[in-house]
Amino acid sequence: MNDEIIITKAAENNLKNINLSLPKNKLIVFTGLSGSGKSTLAFDTLYAEGQRRYIESLSAYARQFLDKFNKPNVEKIQGLTPAIAIDQKSTSKNPRSTVGTITEIYDYLRLLYSKIGVQHCYKCGEKINKMTTQDIINEISKHEEKAMILAPLVKEKKGSFKDLLEKYKNDGFIHAQINGTLARLDEPIDLAKTKKHTIKLVVDRLRINKENSSRLAQSVEKALNISFGELELELLDSKKNIHYSLHNACFKCKISFNLLEPLSFSFNSPKGACLNCDGLGIKLSLDNEKIINYDKSIEEGAIRTMSGYNKSFYHKLLLAFCEKEKISTSTAFNELQDYEQKLILYGSANQFEMIWQKNKIKKTFEGAIKLSYEILKDDKDFSDYITEKTCSSCKGFRLNEQSLSVYVNNKTLAQVISTPIEQICKFFDLKNYKYLSKQDYEISLPIIKEISERLYFLNDVGLGYLSLGRDARTISGGEAQRIRIASQIGSGLSGVLYVLDEPSIGLHEKDTSKLINTLKNLQSKGNTLIVVEHDRKTIENADFIVEIGPKAGVNGGEVVFAGEYEKLLKSNCTTAKFITRKEEIDIYKERKSDEFLKLSNITINNLKNLSVEFPLRNLVCVTGVSGSGKSSLMLQSLLPIAKLNLNHAKKVKLNNIHYEGLDKLDKVIYLDQSPIGKTPRSNPATYTGLMDEIRNLFAQTNEAQIRGYKIGRFSFNVAGGRCEKCNGDGELKISMHFLPDITITCDACNGKRYNHQTLEITYKGKNIADVLAMSVEQAYLFFEKIPKIKQKLQTLMDVGLDYISLGQNATTLSGGEAQRIKIAKELSKNDTGNTLYLLDEPTTGLHFADTLKLLKVLHHLVDLGNSVFVIEHNLDLIKNADYIIDMGPNGGEGGGKIIALGSPKELAKKYHKTSYTAQYLKEEFQAMKQGGKNAK
Repeated sequence: MNDEIIITKAAENNLKNINLSLPKNKLIVFTGLSGSGKSTLAFDTLYAEGQRRYIESLSAYARQFLDKFNKPNVEKIQGLTPAIAIDQKSTSKNPRSTVGTITEIYDYLRLLYSKIGVQHCYKCGEKINKMTTQDIINEISKHEEKAMILAPLVKEKKGSFKDLLEKYKNDGFIHAQINGTLARLDEPIDLAKTKKHTIKLVVDRLRINKENSSRLAQSVEKALNISFGELELELLDSKKNIHYSLHNACFKCKISFNLLEPLSFSFNSPKGACLNCDGLGIKLSLDNEKIINYDKSIEEGAIRTMSGYNKSFYHKLLLAFCEKEKISTSTAFNELQDYEQKLILYGSANQFEMIWQKNKIKKTFEGAIKLSYEILKDDKDFSDYITEKTCSSCKGFRLNEQSLSVYVNNKTLAQVISTPIEQICKFFDLKNYKYLSKQDYEISLPIIKEISERLYFLNDVGLGYLSLGRDARTISGGEAQRIRIASQIGSGLSGVLYVLDEPSIGLHEKDTSKLINTLKNLQSKGNTLIVVEHDRKTIENADFIVEIGPKAGVNGGEVVFAGEYEKLLKSNCTTAKFITRKEEIDIYKERKSDEFLKLSNITINNLKNLSVEFPLRNLVCVTGVSGSGKSSLMLQSLLPIAKLNLNHAKKVKLNNIHYEGLDKLDKVIYLDQSPIGKTPRSNPATYTGLMDEIRNLFAQTNEAQIRGYKIGRFSFNVAGGRCEKCNGDGELKISMHFLPDITITCDACNGKRYNHQTLEITYKGKNIADVLAMSVEQAYLFFEKIPKIKQKLQTLMDVGLDYISLGQNATTLSGGEAQRIKIAKELSKNDTGNTLYLLDEPTTGLHFADTLKLLKVLHHLVDLGNSVFVIEHNLDLIKNADYIIDMGPNGGEGGGKIIALGSPKELAKKYHKTSYTAQYLKEEFQAMKQGGKNAK
């Protein structure tokens, strides 16, 4: 038993009293059709019970601060160890989070730079040297005005500081500057001890001149002694504050520098953050592309915000300004001289003024940008005109100029965090730090070791193309998951049950081997890994495989196979059929096209002046290793242009990309894997429009018409027909303080959401709650005589979702299921045959059999005359595409180019030596050929 995890009668969700023994300290793969119950067994049963047991071992006080887990529906689990889940949840959406901060590498970098960093002057670049007392006196003597000599005592620290203030009062000092306000020491000073305070002692107030030179020297020495070598000079006439220090200064530029500490390199602290952007690295500003129509003249309304209804005042002001500056108002804006465009946008230094005769208003023309802000700031669509721009002060590196001028091994922190991980690994080779003194080398040794290990782990899971400064908001779910895998390897835990959800998502075939080695590494530390996965390579390398099935939903929830890979090959389960290639995903259509969508001058991220042609009326697959530029091309270049031109969207940025061929399309639809709803009230029936048809059908029954029930009566979202005790939720949540909240079935409606009177209305013997409880397949048979409902249900079945229930909570749907529901919704609409569909990794979460169904749907969309463009790594989809655009050759700066174009077979034949995708396609076609022979 010590070597096994034994599950007895697991019945969570659709699981049918599963009994299963899993070997410990092995790499175990759970596979099976989408919706078969894999995640229910892995996450909702094993992980949930492991977490629950751990939390119950803590004190009641500690438990109230942790997430609560209900006991899963399982009789018992023996041999279970503490569990950690590594799922596909995206990382923080906080703009202050980066890859470096979420992996904690940035914390070590801050420590390294504060301990062995060499300061340089941000103006002249010279190394920083210390100032003497006489140097400071000489510098202060140059300011001939009234001033205060201040000795810094406390900087941003909590406390009341009564004893400190009392001491200096007794020493004869009269004033102190507390939190920027001058206070008398002989009067009561009450500071909140829970808040941070800054206290500076006023040593002297004097006019700086020759007569007071002796007094100045004494005051400076006294202040430096009190504050241990620190002094602040506050110039009262020019209202400036200058910091002097005996510690660090640039004699050439006469600038003092603060002593280095870890907070000096934190962009979340005032000590390190860029003052211009507050450590964000970006500034929000008006987008010139939204304000200006470059193809129009001023008279035609080139400045969009200063023309049209209620804008005549600003338009006439602009015309008068152009007349004075002799700028043509009939010439297109893009044909004006650069200096003329700048005058219009930013105003004139000549302080142009205009007397508006009608209202007697004296008005200065401050430029179209500033005036546009005044016009738009109270507009409800103000955000449509705003864009993020890199901070001009810190160039997006978030730190202030002093922190950006500190060097370690001849590199600044900005250079380190902007270099791809695979390249920066070499920088932290200890051989490069032999130049350090013995003391500094010993200090840096453990820090560099920690940084190096974490960087190598990130590189091993296929994230070498990322940089540590990469904004966490741009990290995909798959990348976030692999970051967490790397972090867990670095933690060195053993005896843990790790549960992972498709870690191969977003990985090219080239990087899958790296991932498998990483998982094996984690397992070798004495851990058990349960991986929910469909990837062929991962299954081949697993120590133990479990297939849940045989089908999905109510037809799943059983253990179809459990054993080693060799036994799987001899079995007759669904996975084995595809692994042994008895069944193959091969529906290649061999389409050609003479119509193209062309993009050129694409310069974004690692794409540099890229040009590309997409054949229309084709299934086009954009491939390439992780970080090669696929998303930059498809989601940040093509999608915004298509949305602007076809859907007339506002919130898009074009980046001066040129395009042709969009006139051959009438709309663009982007189908991602975001949830179809964020609340339990959303479900497949409401999202696809089925609910409206079903409610209408019930409202037309004789009994409903006799009672006067309208369509609204059959909605669980509004009062009238719903159960008022649970407000149509079907369940009640009971707070249990430090125990988990208990969700119980509503005793008034028994979980049916509707009141008794509504449920009395039936159609073919079923009430509306019965209908919502039906699976798509059951509902299809039940409504086969109702064309509108049948057609929508047919599309759900076509995308392989026959197992989900119509009323299933949207929050319980996987990303792949949500995406396929969106596809089904589009399929149910009247098709124009000129739609552009964009999909991002649609095979996520799909078994081989599900992928086959999805491919049939995508090809059906193309057969109708639509264009379907997908980003994908899955070879089963790639080999069945009409046309492939392969990007690379590598990720990050090593990518951003198109390295192969053509049909799958053309790629395998022509580019297998230069393209990783082509190389794996060639191997796949050979395996298919061999598999066909074996099958015969």
